[in-house]
Amino acid sequence: MNNNIVFFWAFVVALGGFLFGFDTAVISGAEQSIQSYWHLSEVQHGFTVSIALIGTVFGALGGSIPSDRLGRKTTLLLVALVYLVSAAGTAMASNWYFFLVCRFIGGLGVGASSVTAPVYISEVSPAAYRGRMVALFQFNVVFGILVSYLSNYLIGQHGESSWRLMLGIQVAPAALFLVLLRWVPESPRWLLLHGRREVAALATLQLINPAGYADDVAIIRQAQQPVNGVSEKLLTAKYRLPVLLAVAFAAFNQVSGINAIIYYAPRIFEMSGLGAGSSLLSTVGIGIVNFLFTLTAIRFIDRIGRRRLMLIGTIGLIATLGLVAISFYMHTGGIAVVCYLLVYIAFFAFSQGAVIWVFIAEIFPNQVRAKGQTLGSFTHWIMAAVIAFTFPYLASHIGGGHIFLFFCAMMVLQLFFVLRWMPETKGQTLEQIETNMVLH
Repeated sequence: MNNNIVFFWAFVVALGGFLFGFDTAVISGAEQSIQSYWHLSEVQHGFTVSIALIGTVFGALGGSIPSDRLGRKTTLLLVALVYLVSAAGTAMASNWYFFLVCRFIGGLGVGASSVTAPVYISEVSPAAYRGRMVALFQFNVVFGILVSYLSNYLIGQHGESSWRLMLGIQVAPAALFLVLLRWVPESPRWLLLHGRREVAALATLQLINPAGYADDVAIIRQAQQPVNGVSEKLLTAKYRLPVLLAVAFAAFNQVSGINAIIYYAPRIFEMSGLGAGSSLLSTVGIGIVNFLFTLTAIRFIDRIGRRRLMLIGTIGLIATLGLVAISFYMHTGGIAVVCYLLVYIAFFAFSQGAVIWVFIAEIFPNQVRAKGQTLGSFTHWIMAAVIAFTFPYLASHIGGGHIFLFFCAMMVLQLFFVLRWMPETKGQTLEQIETNMVLH
């Protein structure tokens, strides 16, 4: 493998993950100022925070259409433009409705990138390195979250109106992403599947695997024989297993409570007894832990496998979520909650945070990979939207103890799911995984 060039492609495409993470988390530092600025009710406020996630649902749902028809690279270029427009628009919004539209547009970009970026990276990565390559996407997601927390903390020292700069600063990385995509080739698997620019596809595969690219081409062609010239449907009996795995995996990822914490971390810490300044600073700690343990997971995902990471992480999530729930019930104070949530973030980042986009991008065959990624992303984001929308209301009416006990119970169910149904995919080519997953 030409390590440097493939890593460069994967890293550039994974910048879509950086924008994904930044856009997702940046609202946490601005949400209370925005609520005050436009005098929003609890319901309006929940809708304001979740509108980006609603956009993400639609972006994920429609993400396979441009990805399959226009190509992975063209779709990523469109995503970069969407991020650019959204960041500029939210920073300059003169009324609440225009702000909602711009946040919704940003959500479309997040959803589309969560479909296309992992698919692209999985399609250009050799089997032995695919886990860590696709995990670069999640690495950039958490790096974007960390940078947004740091940015929010630094910008937040300048008064109530600083929320505009918090959101608008995303213009810079969006422009960088747009420029760097120029040096990224189209996915060779997509080109061969659609009969486009075969010479370019072969040249890219030769760069990826100079010694064995001819064998790779033969395997791809064998696995991608068209079915009477008709596009493959995803929701058929033979794809039952990968569909079940993708939906369950994505749903469990969200009912772990991760996006409630990412979006509302300062609010959660204030609920537990911390002051506003300490709460905003504590989110930086969450970002740092998330970043470090995602980096650790990238080192291990191709060594010990996806399934073992999930088992370790799930047990840790059950323990930490249970401790957070007990802390709220017993009113033991903010520092304990901060500590437990930092450990929670460590277990999440080391397991499902790193595994989700790798696993879903692997388990679907080439013909329906973008559609399968769309299904997984759609499930992930619609669950995230529901949690983000309902959290402020539930926090006010039932309290943190009940909420975190629910998340803990869901992780117990996830443990049974991983033990019973999750297969190991490390070290296998995409075509080998297809043979194991698809019912012929």
